[in-house]
Amino acid sequence: MLRIESLTKRYPTGDMALKGVNLEVPDGQVMALIGPSGAGKSTLIRCINRLVEPTSGNVWLNRVNLTRLNTRELRQARRKIGMIFQEYALVERLTVMENVLSGQLGYVNFWQSWFRKFPQSTIDEAFRLLDRVGLSEFPDKRADALSGGQRQRVGIARALLQNPELLLVDEPTASLDPKTSRQIMRLINELASERGLSVIINIHDVPLAQMFAQRIVGLRFGEVVYDGPPNRLTPAVLNEIYGEEDWNASGPAQDSQDSEDSESVSVGVAAH
Repeated sequence: MLRIESLTKRYPTGDMALKGVNLEVPDGQVMALIGPSGAGKSTLIRCINRLVEPTSGNVWLNRVNLTRLNTRELRQARRKIGMIFQEYALVERLTVMENVLSGQLGYVNFWQSWFRKFPQSTIDEAFRLLDRVGLSEFPDKRADALSGGQRQRVGIARALLQNPELLLVDEPTASLDPKTSRQIMRLINELASERGLSVIINIHDVPLAQMFAQRIVGLRFGEVVYDGPPNRLTPAVLNEIYGEEDWNASGPAQDSQDSEDSESVSVGVAAH
């Protein structure tokens, strides 16, 4: 279980990105973080694994207080925290398999990592994960030759090779088409259930969050303004999170775009 207690982050500019956030995420739960740009979503995720240092508060992963660890202890603790990035964070010139195996760099010594020497059991697990995420045919393909959806799947396999207890996911569908976005969110959901993972997903797509997350947390100005199930995310609640907007209205331009998206998805399904 992940437990966040009174977490704050004040940047050197004086801006408060997080204002006393309190959250608990049980094992196996997929939680979506939503909110306007600048609400503190990415900061919260990065404070959990201390890519951004919190100003105050505590972050507990099971019995370990991540905010109190020294550099060596934090490096070990991060083995149990998988991170999936919006821009994939792959090494473009390396193969799919080499990128996936990099998820084990925290477990091997310097020379093993330098020469990419991993135990056979780790390699076998990497192949199994590639099969699970639908990339079993591409272990030797370079990362820069993959589509966006394939790159994201590599990132998922890499994170899972760490055998994490917590998965942090930062805008996993921002650069993907609607069909691929659903596939990636469905895959993350299935893997969380299979492995009993706590998952936090920073996502801008509210309908997608409602479709795949078990719980939604809305942030505004660094504070939690909604914490509950997707089906209670009413227009009134969305106004509280994002500000006043007619959430039931769609103009002609949006209707046209929705139609085009629907058509492109239908074509994609037919093609497969």
